[in-house]
Amino acid sequence: MNDSFDYDLIIIGAGVGGHGAALHAVKCGLKTAIIEAKDMGGTCVNRGCIPSKALLAASGRVRELHDTHHLDNLGIHIGGVTFNRQAIADHATNLVDKIRGDLTNSLKRLKVETIRGWGKLVAPQKVSVITENGEQTITAKDILLCPGSVPFVPPGIEIDHKTVFTSDDAVRLETLPKWIAIIGSGYIGLEFSDVYTALGCEVTMIEALDNLMPGFDPDIAKIAKRVLIDPRDIETYVGTLAKSIKPGSPVTIELADMKTKETTEVLEVDACLVATGRIPATKNLGLESVGVDLDRRGFIPVDDRMAVLSNGEPIPHLWAVGDATGKMMLAHAASGQGVIAVENICDRPKTIDYRSIPAAAFTHPEISYVGLSEPAAKELGQQDGFEVASVKTYFKGNSKALAEGETEGMAKVVYRKDTGEVLGVHIIGIHASDLIQEAANAIAERQSVQNLAFNVHTHPTLSEVLDEAYKRAEVSC
Repeated sequence: MNDSFDYDLIIIGAGVGGHGAALHAVKCGLKTAIIEAKDMGGTCVNRGCIPSKALLAASGRVRELHDTHHLDNLGIHIGGVTFNRQAIADHATNLVDKIRGDLTNSLKRLKVETIRGWGKLVAPQKVSVITENGEQTITAKDILLCPGSVPFVPPGIEIDHKTVFTSDDAVRLETLPKWIAIIGSGYIGLEFSDVYTALGCEVTMIEALDNLMPGFDPDIAKIAKRVLIDPRDIETYVGTLAKSIKPGSPVTIELADMKTKETTEVLEVDACLVATGRIPATKNLGLESVGVDLDRRGFIPVDDRMAVLSNGEPIPHLWAVGDATGKMMLAHAASGQGVIAVENICDRPKTIDYRSIPAAAFTHPEISYVGLSEPAAKELGQQDGFEVASVKTYFKGNSKALAEGETEGMAKVVYRKDTGEVLGVHIIGIHASDLIQEAANAIAERQSVQNLAFNVHTHPTLSEVLDEAYKRAEVSC
């Protein structure tokens, strides 16, 4: 440690990105402090990944037990199924408490100094922290910004946190509205539609773009609509703007044509979840004091080493990771970025490979992907002069899926025709979130379908949907 600084590394924000960076920093011998103004664990642990997955797990069981046709086919017969909303909500809350406690204890165990308060830059290598005991200034050779993100609420929408709310409130499952509107059909909207319909709510999903689930590969989105939307009590609007939303009983939603902005309909529902994405939490960080200009969307500009940029050039000893960088707004991406930042702080040059970072929606069945969608891959191919091909395999031909009675789903592999390099993999089906990691590892190593086709997969397992896809692709190369 340099004696002229209080710490080797100061981390502002104790979410998943900051926590991952702190653990790696200690491992690398850096004296580290982490500053957090709110809840340890950030959005993921307290208001995102963890509580939502607990709700999905519980509501998913309810859905399975209500599917008497599926159970009858397995030779299982059960009586009436009931559930307790508060107990399901408590399951999510208890899990949050446990994981937040584990995270906090891991920092204590490794002797990372935790400072509770609001941290902001005041000069290069200098941070001011406002705590309940007053203000203090501390210094570090390097500073890592991990402020995270907050839900985006479009203009015209009023939030009262009771009848009109964001995912921050929805994870508490304080009510089960008879009829709820969900604004947005991305990951958040799709997962909560899964929870609400499993627990008996009627859902209206409103998407501003022309297609539902616009972030997914088109072939996956098509199947997702067929299995996650059409059979359920979900009404959908596309190309439709929620022009205004007023809380109350009922909630009033003014719908408009997305292109003309002319009002087309007024809905009255019991509640409304606003799931329109997230924006960076970069206010009051003191970025101006060190010459950082946010990009046009409000994100902190960084390079692939996670160094913060000013006019395209790295600012010495200043780094940023997580949602606030706008690269991939995923908890595990933030954690990976944190490790990359620490490696560069330790003069071990490393860059992050976003193409190999997977993502998943924990619906029933699940959706996952890694790398490029087929349209994006073809666009890259036109730019770089190569042809793109894809193959699909289906869960209905997989022995394990047949044994489980869970045959809805598909795996799609997108690859270069000349070299066979895997560019993207997209899966919808049982345990898709677990299956995608094999594909992510293959993309990280820039593997070809020719090599992957010779891997031996356990039989009978769901992983064979990828095995079959690689083999089909190898034949065409």
